[in-house]
Amino acid sequence: MIGLWDTTGNEVVKALAAERRSAGGVASGMALTLIVVVDEPRVREAEAAVTIASAAHPCRMVVVVRSDIERDRNRLDAEIVVGGRLGPGEAVVTRMYGRLALHAESVVMPLLVPDVPVVTWWHGEPPAEIANDFLGVVADRRITDSAQAADPVEALRQRARDYAPGDTDLAWTRITPWRTLVAGAFDTTEGNRVTSATVVAPHTDPTAALMIGWLRSRLGLHPHWEHTSEFPRMRSVELRCANGDELVLTRDDNQATFRRTGQADRQLPLVRRPLGDELAEELRRLDPDQIYADALGAAAGVAGLESRPAQRVHVWKDPSKQPQGVA
Repeated sequence: MIGLWDTTGNEVVKALAAERRSAGGVASGMALTLIVVVDEPRVREAEAAVTIASAAHPCRMVVVVRSDIERDRNRLDAEIVVGGRLGPGEAVVTRMYGRLALHAESVVMPLLVPDVPVVTWWHGEPPAEIANDFLGVVADRRITDSAQAADPVEALRQRARDYAPGDTDLAWTRITPWRTLVAGAFDTTEGNRVTSATVVAPHTDPTAALMIGWLRSRLGLHPHWEHTSEFPRMRSVELRCANGDELVLTRDDNQATFRRTGQADRQLPLVRRPLGDELAEELRRLDPDQIYADALGAAAGVAGLESRPAQRVHVWKDPSKQPQGVA
């Protein structure tokens, strides 16, 4: 590990090159560059997640911590780790102070691995508009987490309004096990048409909103969202078929109970995965997720997401100069 305090971007690039040479083959075979935008209190949490994800997807990780943008003097601190505690790839943890924090791309751009995709992950409240952050504009894939927002469901609607192909959200990733089990139920429907659906979940659960959007986009239904305050996250998905059969998938801790009219109940695994596993799933695909776009559009009532241009144009916004009274 190399620590650089009150340094420059050029010195970081040189130190990384030197560390790569000393590490030899450990630093070869980078599949992508992963930019992680995170606040200081959550750096260790983000590092733990990327350590898990990088085991499956060797990458160069660049962590961007923007701190104290109103400081009079710019400062850059960096930590460089190759093949160490942050996984088999390369990691550069940067902490930027002063106005430099608003121009993080000046430090990050020279650190991108040539000729491989760039993924940006915001571990925290997602940006209102990704075009305001150059680290999102430069990325081929952009990962947000609506669950981190003060109003997760409204944040999901904002993701639809701001969507460009290549965007995804970890709320979508979290319902992959649900979607797998629900889709598996159709193996035994014998062509029987689903006529209605109900999702039981808290009214603030973005995973429920995306589940409803997915069912609507795939089945052409208008599922009912039954709000509950008894459970912290999505509780069940209920489907009703044209022949009167009901299919119900209910979460109980780390497993689910699948009930179907005329059949014995089945117990199925439904485990809440670590953040690193969720991140690793999103890093498996570097092309736009059309199914997510359809589900997000249906959930938010916004059509034509798939037809939007994939490239954004950077729109500069200085957060230190917002009008008074605006959060």
